[in-house]
Amino acid sequence: MSEKLSWGIIGTGAIAKTLAKALAQSDTGRLVAVASRAQETADRFGDEFSVPRRCAGYDKLLADPDVQAVYISTPHPMHAEWAIKAAEAGKHILCEKPLTLNHPEAMAVIEAARRNGVFLMEAFMYRCHPQTKKLVELVEGGAMGEVRLIQAAFSFDAGWNPEGRLLASALGGGGILDVGCYCTSMARLVAGAAVGKPFAEPIDVKAVGRVGETGVDEWAAAVLRFPGDIIAQVATGVRLSQANVVQIFGSEGSILVPHPWFGGRDSDGANLILHQYGDSEPQKIAVESYAGLYTIEADTAAAHIANRQAEPPAMTWDDTLGNMLTLDRWRRQIGVVYEFERPGVQFPTVSRLPLAHRPGNRMKYGRVDGLEKPVSRVVMGVMGGGVPFPGPHTSVMHDEFFSSGGNCFDTAYIYGTEHILGRWINNRSVRDQVVILDKGAHSPYCDPESLTSQLYESLDRLGTEYVDIYLMHRDNPEIPVGEFVEVLNEHKRAGRIRVFGGSNWTIERVEAANEYARTHGLTGFAAVSNNFSLARMLDPVWEGCIESSDAESRAWFTKTQMPLFAWSSLARGFVVYADPADRSDEDLVRCWYSEDNFERLARARELAARRGVPPVAIAMAYVLCQPFPVYALFGPATIAEMQASLGGLDVELTPAELRWLNLEG
Repeated sequence: MSEKLSWGIIGTGAIAKTLAKALAQSDTGRLVAVASRAQETADRFGDEFSVPRRCAGYDKLLADPDVQAVYISTPHPMHAEWAIKAAEAGKHILCEKPLTLNHPEAMAVIEAARRNGVFLMEAFMYRCHPQTKKLVELVEGGAMGEVRLIQAAFSFDAGWNPEGRLLASALGGGGILDVGCYCTSMARLVAGAAVGKPFAEPIDVKAVGRVGETGVDEWAAAVLRFPGDIIAQVATGVRLSQANVVQIFGSEGSILVPHPWFGGRDSDGANLILHQYGDSEPQKIAVESYAGLYTIEADTAAAHIANRQAEPPAMTWDDTLGNMLTLDRWRRQIGVVYEFERPGVQFPTVSRLPLAHRPGNRMKYGRVDGLEKPVSRVVMGVMGGGVPFPGPHTSVMHDEFFSSGGNCFDTAYIYGTEHILGRWINNRSVRDQVVILDKGAHSPYCDPESLTSQLYESLDRLGTEYVDIYLMHRDNPEIPVGEFVEVLNEHKRAGRIRVFGGSNWTIERVEAANEYARTHGLTGFAAVSNNFSLARMLDPVWEGCIESSDAESRAWFTKTQMPLFAWSSLARGFVVYADPADRSDEDLVRCWYSEDNFERLARARELAARRGVPPVAIAMAYVLCQPFPVYALFGPATIAEMQASLGGLDVELTPAELRWLNLEG
């Protein structure tokens, strides 16, 4: 940078003072402001470090136009909120580790940085030090042969203070988040370097630990298994002193890092000890650095402002997300769950601001006859499992979808997620703003009586008096279609549903239902939910599934303009994960792997390259650009996946491009 970066510090604790001293030694940055919750504290800090601006309140610092970058050094639970607010204020961010309390919060922070175009780095200072870079070079170069075992410890005995930040659950206490995060980040770094990548993610996490009376881990250990059978042993604690070293054992030697986290604590004390098997004496490799550890960290941030992320081995966004997920798995294994992460507890928005559609969002909407509300053309599937902390994960994902303009959520009686959706809607007070698409009467309970009993139970789970769109999850051809139309109309008249339709119903049965309704003065089906995607479904994903991607179905929907709520609109990840050489996902292979589908995928990738978007955006656009109203149901696992898919809203495909993608002509 041609001019020094103007920094503000949020928080005035010990680590804030460390960075203030480091900035005084920096050629790239200068400290211009500090913020505390109390004016007296800010003034005292300002006097000690000659800071010209002293703010009582973090908002005041973020409003200062002369502050370009902020260092967030508050207690752990406040990191996410103020990182997001800093991003919204257009400030570049260096946030003390851990970036957030868990992986869901980290997704929200990183999305805020991406959306606002600001730099963000999690402050693992050791990752910026030349010693770490040298370690990576040795591992990549095979100095010890094939890496087989990594040992990393960071632990200390802070004594007994149950109200202090290290032991208080309300402050995100425990060793795993405070210093165990260093160990997992080092293990992932080394395991990645061993296979030529910036980092690697563990396949398995097995953990034990001591959870004390305050509910946080006082000392804990975990074993991580990485691809290539690389094993890592990580240990941490805030009530136990250990040898805080890193050792790496390979097929031809080992490396000891005596001071892995602080680089010798001065500018010339860093060294690595390489022992190659067969040599009588280990080799001591001294690593020089031009400045102190925290000065290098600040300089690293300043050097990468334009790129929004630092370069490895400093923490990139994906590296942070992977590390946070590993920490979640470690905590979950030993039962360290913070109060806001517990099932049924209200999880606030990460920014602590009221939930609202983001101005200028890209969402498109349609109308379903019988509904007063517009319906977002992309529909969020409600998922409830597969992550360490489902409550926070679901809340963050739903918040982001809603903020992106989405208002329609898909669930079902058999999914086990109705209560999750209902709790989120009630917590956010958005019932009048959302469209609930719920399904019931799945086989073998596909009959009028079961439909009624399940609907009552679904309403109770959802905590609402009505469902906006109610779809029969399956059809039962043995029951006259009129019986279903009659009972659905009964519930509509009673106000329990607004409109209704069928999921996995044939065109013939839908036509029969609507003909019955017409001749009996009743309301007919307002929507259908069958499979529709760019990829052709070869085999039903589940028994009784029906697809509508064939030419005959497309012609019918075009003629009738019946709204189609397309489940598996992205072919269950085929357009993202499909690889002819990878047959590990048996269902993906069975349902979608075919020569013609891989040709469709190749064309989607080709068009994506021309348009400058990810292939998944082309696949989404294919669904949304049909000549009939399609609402794309999707179930992204992360915010990054969500935003990549929502990119399809920005893509307009011509009829010729639709035909070309579908191998027509």
